[in-house]
Amino acid sequence: MEGLVTKSTGSWYMVRLTDGMRIPCTLKGKMRIKDIRTTSPVAVGDRVELDFNREENTGVIRNVLKRDNYIIRKSTKLSKASHIIAANIDQAFLIATLVLPRTSTGFIDRFLVTAEAYHIPAGIVFNKTDLYDGQLRQRHQELFSLYSSIGYRCFATSAVTGDGIGLLAEALKEKTTLFSGHSGVGKSAVINFLEPGLKLRTAEISAWHLKGVHTTTFAELFELSAGGFIIDTPGIREFGLIDFRKEEVAERFPEMRAIMHQCQFNNCTHIHEPRCAVKKALEEGKIDAGRYRNYLRILEGDWEDLDT
Repeated sequence: MEGLVTKSTGSWYMVRLTDGMRIPCTLKGKMRIKDIRTTSPVAVGDRVELDFNREENTGVIRNVLKRDNYIIRKSTKLSKASHIIAANIDQAFLIATLVLPRTSTGFIDRFLVTAEAYHIPAGIVFNKTDLYDGQLRQRHQELFSLYSSIGYRCFATSAVTGDGIGLLAEALKEKTTLFSGHSGVGKSAVINFLEPGLKLRTAEISAWHLKGVHTTTFAELFELSAGGFIIDTPGIREFGLIDFRKEEVAERFPEMRAIMHQCQFNNCTHIHEPRCAVKKALEEGKIDAGRYRNYLRILEGDWEDLDT
């Protein structure tokens, strides 16, 4: 019997069968996905084969079917093992906010680079626009324009007023979409606006450190009444990149990838080499200075969100 993993806790899984029935499942023995050292061999979005115990209404997952793709992260401090956030994704949207809490461009770019590496179309949902005025509104417009010009789909939403939710809903139809971002950016609130019947738990921002409080504990896949699925994920504070070779990083920046063939050297790092097309474009203002700084930080393995 086959099914779709809709929730993963690391010790048990909820699986949606082809007839729509959902059953809790465990793993058969010590499963391991070939060539990937992960915290769990099964991820939300995986298509699996399982043995179904009809009497107890439970199952045992015995095999993970071939993945179309997946998106992965590592904990930069706690573990060398990677964590597959979700599998078989049509698109991935980062929910970002400029205040309460602030999402840095360093975090945004690491997310986008990771999606590029795994060939997953990505976009940015700038949420909490009802809080933007003055300098925040100007900064929002700058970032929205920057990432749109690079080719990323961008949305401006408010889960309070509903502004922009309709455009986002259109982009989700008949797609499996991953929502990711820091705790407190409003992932669950946006999903509740899109699909009110889900009534996902939300929480206020912590007054102590102005960061989000975890309300989503485990990744979970939700079906949309208009067609498609959303994968809601726990808030991520860090997004360390997995197994990146330094010479490949520039290829994950579309604006660099478009011109890097014009560099004098095929193995140009775009840092110190002469006749570098990327550095020339940077000097001419055709490549954003902040994006270039984040490129350098990724090369250096610097995951701290130091930028403004």
